[in-house]
Amino acid sequence: MKQRVAVLGSTGSVGANTLDVIARHPQRFEVFALSASTRVDLMLEQVARFRPRFAVMADEAAGRELQDKVEANGLGAKVLCGQEAIEMVASHEAVDAVMAAIVGAAGLASCLAAARAGKRLLLANKEALVVGADLFIAAVREGGATLLPIDSEHSAVFQSLPEDPSTWQERVDKIILTASGGPFRTRAPETLRNVTPEEACAHPNWVMGRKISVDSATMMNKALEVIEAHYLFGLEPARLEVVIHPQSVIHSMVQYRDSSVVAQLGTPDMRVPIAYGLAWPERVASGAQTIDFASLADLSFESLDSRGHRQRFPGLRLAWESLQAAPGTTAVLNAANEVAVAAFLERRIRFDQIHSVNLATLEAVQPSKPGTLQELLALDAQSRSAARQALAGLST
Repeated sequence: MKQRVAVLGSTGSVGANTLDVIARHPQRFEVFALSASTRVDLMLEQVARFRPRFAVMADEAAGRELQDKVEANGLGAKVLCGQEAIEMVASHEAVDAVMAAIVGAAGLASCLAAARAGKRLLLANKEALVVGADLFIAAVREGGATLLPIDSEHSAVFQSLPEDPSTWQERVDKIILTASGGPFRTRAPETLRNVTPEEACAHPNWVMGRKISVDSATMMNKALEVIEAHYLFGLEPARLEVVIHPQSVIHSMVQYRDSSVVAQLGTPDMRVPIAYGLAWPERVASGAQTIDFASLADLSFESLDSRGHRQRFPGLRLAWESLQAAPGTTAVLNAANEVAVAAFLERRIRFDQIHSVNLATLEAVQPSKPGTLQELLALDAQSRSAARQALAGLST
């Protein structure tokens, strides 16, 4: 039988790549539901092509507009709107797999719903772990869900680990996440105050959305990935390492107790980890180009202690600091960063002030361990309020 897939965040880059992989294997996969926020016209195109049973818009006005256009085109999909509708399709009994690609903390509730319903959960929303932490992992275990990481780095680690998770602590020395260094890897740190949103979004290797592109430029994306790796693979923060690898060919590595290193390589194309997650434990064609080893000039690596990287990417250290702080601190960090990046993209603060907002918010909010989704959302709201206060104290 075909695997029925709900693609949450279908109009984003990961969602679009997921639909591309699905389209290549119509005998294996079918789209059961799509969700998006406000991009009505693109959603309409996806509904027309993939004919899902449900099309959900987070924004109510966008949902009404989509409903009119779906009816006018005789497409037949049931159009819903709002957060509860997204959670409904994520946990629907007819769904086999959920691609969780809603950006930011907004995707947490639907991830929890899919986890509790025992779905094959393809996790592209790193905030589910950064914000949800122990609550999310508990939902996965209690629901009997299959959690498959889709971030290229965590997919690479997953592919490089032993099949039996019970052996990871004993056999693994450390996990090494690779980072491209983004567009400013060689730029003088003192010039970063002048960076524009256009420059920050021009990633040299990957095609991504604006928010994650800025995170890559600050390397906050790698900080979030360190946090995510801790919760995904259960290794303490001291056994998580980041190295800069400008070519983005080796996506991450696992170093074992005997000092051997297993790595996953591939072209920088999100369809590779997406295809792996959809077909796991099998493998199917992703549509990505294969590596031409003869054309690779070199594979190089840089320590974070070299070439001024500590000064260039000060936010990266916040990963280890927040993991060692009070439970809930990682949620505070994520909320602050989302507010700060949005302000930068709107040209309300400088690029170098993103880190300032994050620091100020971490200092202002002292979390207690959140035990429910409501407590997590309250902490998120409190942190965003503190971040907005920090914004108000800055001058560009």
